[in-house]
Amino acid sequence: MGVLHNRVSQFELKMRLIEETEFRITVSFYQYFFIENLQLFRDELYKSLNDLKVFGRIYVASEGINAQVSVPLSNFEDFKNVLYHYPPLNAIRLNIAVDDDGKSFWVLKVKLRDKIVADGIKDPNFNMQIKGKYVNAEEFNQLSSDPETVIVDMRNHYEYEVGHFENAIEIPSDTFRDQLPMAAEMLNDKKEKNIIMYCTGGVRCEKASAYMLHRGFKNVFHLEGGIIHYANIVNQNNIENKFHGKNFVFDNRLGERITEEIIAKCHQCGQPADDHTNCKNEACHLLFIQCKECSERYEGCCSEKCYDVIQLPEEEQKLLRKGIDKGMMVFNKSRRRRPLL
Repeated sequence: MGVLHNRVSQFELKMRLIEETEFRITVSFYQYFFIENLQLFRDELYKSLNDLKVFGRIYVASEGINAQVSVPLSNFEDFKNVLYHYPPLNAIRLNIAVDDDGKSFWVLKVKLRDKIVADGIKDPNFNMQIKGKYVNAEEFNQLSSDPETVIVDMRNHYEYEVGHFENAIEIPSDTFRDQLPMAAEMLNDKKEKNIIMYCTGGVRCEKASAYMLHRGFKNVFHLEGGIIHYANIVNQNNIENKFHGKNFVFDNRLGERITEEIIAKCHQCGQPADDHTNCKNEACHLLFIQCKECSERYEGCCSEKCYDVIQLPEEEQKLLRKGIDKGMMVFNKSRRRRPLL
């Protein structure tokens, strides 16, 4: 079987999504398990999900699968059956989005990776199967109420900035591979304490819990299903919510509101705001927080300079951005704590 992928333009795919009338469910899931024939697994999965009009981003590696997708409501049961066909994915936990408009993705991408989460771990003795203990929402609340418990956020700064758990420690790095050794060093004198690690959907904090045990920590826990599953459970069971603000997500929504609190500030004027956007100057495309007033004033740009650029004819703009490779640096740049202007 050849490599399968979508051959329709991104613009056309996005327009098709806008014109869709059926509601979609945004779902994330992951599982650490050994995959022997990666290309075969990848192509089979792509064909099955593409037939069901599933959109999204799926990473497949020998260590498992990590996915964020949107599924037409009428195909949701068939989607689950596709996953359950693989024994390691049978009855896998599916994290349903908390705040969803059904427009999170407009194309399906299933990519092969060395790791489903880039961790930078080189030690051959590291064992992903020796990991921390799951805690559910109620157990998390109970354990985190102890002032001796250490709560560790294993997400990036731009995620932590708009929302996090009470008393959570931020690991000040923009890459997970750097956060792992940094977390171990920061907590080196707390190896006997209870440590709870959390992330968006569970895939990063599960690996982080295994890494911490590998580094000699004794009592390591990780939040089952991450923030997304926690938020759904506290809403369903009417229990105390210890998360404040918005949960950043890596899709077109850029966030789902967990509580009405706004704990971040506009990067331009400093007023309360927690809506992320990408600078409308395609030569910049910086990810930053912008309030509605600044969005209107600068037409979605991050600075006066970028605002001036988008006033230029399109041909001149193309010349300015020729050869620029923004890559994932659009996220790293959002670490700025001071106003952009």
